Amino acid sequence: MKPKEEELLDGQDEPVSQNSFWTESLLANKFQLPQQISVSQVQQISPAALAYVGDAIYELYVRMFYLMPLQRPDTYHRLVVAQVRAEQQALHLRSLIPHLRDSELDIVRRGRNAAAGRSKRVDPEIYQQATSLETLIGYLYLTDFTRLTELLQKLHLEK
Repeated sequence: MKPKEEELLDGQDEPVSQNSFWTESLLANKFQLPQQISVSQVQQISPAALAYVGDAIYELYVRMFYLMPLQRPDTYHRLVVAQVRAEQQALHLRSLIPHLRDSELDIVRRGRNAAAGRSKRVDPEIYQQATSLETLIGYLYLTDFTRLTELLQKLHLEK
């Protein structure tokens, strides 16, 4: 006799693409916001607040990227930490720059100029670039989820 978990999973072994898993998961959560936020309201949100949201979304994306194949929690942690470090975020931003629209470059500039806290561990320029990436991600999460997904797919995360 099969365990209950195996019975429930039988017939559900169809591969789910990383993109559809990410999109479906976040879209399900995105529409549970307590209120809808208009683009003009998002433009009034400080870059630091957008970076705060972007940091969470970026880390969630990276965590979901590494979810399969199944691994031990300490392995997940090691893989994710390597990707969410400021140095890696700065590299990701630089790789995205050629793909960004003018309006997105403006958001990146706002994020760079607003990078308030200074890390003792990281060069200030790297910290500004990391904050810029987080600001862009937060902004796109709130305004253009399809575009956010498109850009995140361009990141070179290592399996």
